[in-house]
Parts: sequence; structure tokens; C-alpha cells
Amino acid sequence: MCDTCGCNITPGNREFAYKPVNGTTAVSVLKNLLAKNDDQARHNRQHFDKHRLLAINLMSSPGSGKTALLEATIDALRNEYRIGVIEGDLETENDAVRIRAKGAPAYQITTGSACHLDAHMVHDALHQFPLEGLDILFIENVGNLVCPASFDLGQHYNVTLLSTTEGDDKPAKYPVMFRTADVVLFTKSDLLPVLDDFDPVRAESHLRNLASVAPVMLLSARKNLDLQAWLDWLRNELVRQRAQANHAEIAQPRVQPLRTQLDGGHLREVSG
Repeated sequence: MCDTCGCNITPGNREFAYKPVNGTTAVSVLKNLLAKNDDQARHNRQHFDKHRLLAINLMSSPGSGKTALLEATIDALRNEYRIGVIEGDLETENDAVRIRAKGAPAYQITTGSACHLDAHMVHDALHQFPLEGLDILFIENVGNLVCPASFDLGQHYNVTLLSTTEGDDKPAKYPVMFRTADVVLFTKSDLLPVLDDFDPVRAESHLRNLASVAPVMLLSARKNLDLQAWLDWLRNELVRQRAQANHAEIAQPRVQPLRTQLDGGHLREVSG
């Protein structure tokens, strides 16, 4: 994270930042921003759990096929689940327009100079983007293989895309992004026959060298190739997430309401 690209201070967290006054306060600023972000992320996750939906943060470099994956997923699951999307880009509503064209609700966050979404931006979006009736919420993060990995948005899972056109060494070159991934998708698999610098086995080896146990799926969204494993993963994780939400509700202790009782001419509060 740096000052040049504007990723320290975003439209969502600006109110929690203050200007450094000496060489030591910059660290304090960053710690303060990350702590505030994590607090907001926990609040966002409570929103998602309350609505019993599965929230997924999609991360990748630009052009890896995040929006194409969402379009194919919406098409494949439209008769089973209601999907919503929060889009993140520096400018334009191009991706949100594509999602809406598929019949799914989409809300666009434009970050200006910030090269990632943060939990505050997502929370602000939730005030404009109703979650009622949704089963799965995708948050398509800004295209960037660095900064998005450092900011919890309240999602349940991180899904990182690696396009076959990017080369198979990206997990080794951008380890933080791939270490945070709960699932890694190798996209644009239909191009493998014409590429000579992407070996799925070698790419997965780089991932495993990071001690990652994330499942890897090779697919092509535009050609609808090998999407089944991805779709089945979504189905299974939605069931798992709802079961966990149900368990958390059952485990919550019930607080007995207070009532008043006349005792020797004085009112006192008793439970029950």
C-alpha cells in the first residue's frame, strides 16, 4: 500500500484518517485505517449472515474474466438462486451495465484513485443495494493483484482468478493475493492450445509452494467450459453458510425481558 496510487486513503475511510505530522505517525495512520476497516467488515458480515446469503469477494488483475465469470454464473444459476453484484472500478459503470443486462441487480462503486474496495465502501453500497431475497452476493473488486488482498470486506470467501493469458508464474510473483484465496480459478482455458507460457500444473505448483490448500479449477466462462465444479462449489458453500447461520442463531442466549413487580410498595425489576 502506498500514497502514490491513493490506496491508503479511500472515499470510504477518509473520515478515519489524519495527516501524518512526523515520521512515526504514518504507521499509526495505517494501523488505524486497517483496524477501522476490520471493524466495519465484521459489521458487513453480520448483515450478510442476517440475510442468510453467501458473500464472495472476486479478485484478480484487470481483464482476467471476472465479469464474464459472473455473467456465465448468473445464466447457469438463474433458475436456482437470486444473485446480486457489487462492482468496483476506478471509473465507469460498464461492468454493472453488463450484469444488469443479465437480469441481476448490480450496484457500481467508483473508487476514483483507490485501487481496491474497502469495507466502508461496501457498507455504504449496502444502504443503496437491498439484500432482501438474495442468495449469493458477489463483490467484484478493482482489478489489481496487490492491494485488494489486504482489505477484509466482510465476505465469507475470497475467490482469485488467474487468466491463462497472464503467465503461470503469478502466484509466485504476487504471493499475498494468492495466499488469501479460498478458491483459485484458472480462467480462459479455451486459449491454452495457442499459449506457450501457461502450464496449469506449473501454476498450481507455484500456488502450493505458498502453503495454499485452496481448490483450483480450470474453466472458460465465455465458452462455458468446465463450469460445473465452480457451480457445485457455490451450491455447497451456500448450504454450508446457511447451516452455520442457523447454528449461530440457535446458539445465541435468549435474554429474558425485564418486568416490574410491586415489592413493599416499591417497584423493582425482575427477569422472566
